[in-house]
Amino acid sequence: MAEIKVTKDNFKAEVLESSIPVLLDFWATWCGPCQMLSPELEVVAEELEGKIKVGKVNVDEENELAAAFQISSIPTIAVIKDGKVLNISVGYKSRTELKALVENL
Repeated sequence: MAEIKVTKDNFKAEVLESSIPVLLDFWATWCGPCQMLSPELEVVAEELEGKIKVGKVNVDEENELAAAFQISSIPTIAVIKDGKVLNISVGYKSRTELKALVENL
């Protein structure tokens, strides 16, 4: 499964009502660390397909979602399971660190 573009319109269905945990990436096109993180997220999405869902929120396009999560720095990764935020991590993460965020869910 490819990464999912998450918007305010599909947030409830794709994230809150997801049957599997969601790794939600808050990013922007102009953010260097976000661009470095993107290929790592793609690999994690492929390797953990069926176990987790990877969603991407462009903070420039989705101000309301960014505000709801109080995003002040990007990249920010939120781990959400059963509609609850379990973990929020700010800054670039390696593939190993990303997997560690979701390994015990």
